[in-house]
Amino acid sequence: MRIKTVLIALALTVSAGAASAEKLCGWIENPTPGNWWLTDRDGSWILAAQGGAEAEGMDLIGDISAGDYVATNGNYGYGCACVDAEVDVSESRIVSISSFKQLPLKTCKRDKALKTPAE
Repeated sequence: MRIKTVLIALALTVSAGAASAEKLCGWIENPTPGNWWLTDRDGSWILAAQGGAEAEGMDLIGDISAGDYVATNGNYGYGCACVDAEVDVSESRIVSISSFKQLPLKTCKRDKALKTPAE
């Protein structure tokens, strides 16, 4: 019986840190070089941190300034987007991106659960 309890505890520990597939929609922010996050109705998800980890598939994002976008710091700023991603909920981190779609700013502005980023 004791071995079964240990195995169950081990399985719960492993699954708690496992990545899960999610569709996240909200503000995509790139305020400074190398720093990216997405803020949806549940909170902020880190995509990349300067000098730190970066989600696989960041190249799918492309140049968000080419779409509906707000510049806040020279060439940096924010837009509205949806991503299909693997996330690590315990770290609030996006591990990998499988698709990215930039949306009109009005899409995020209409969502009362989203706070517009500071300009």
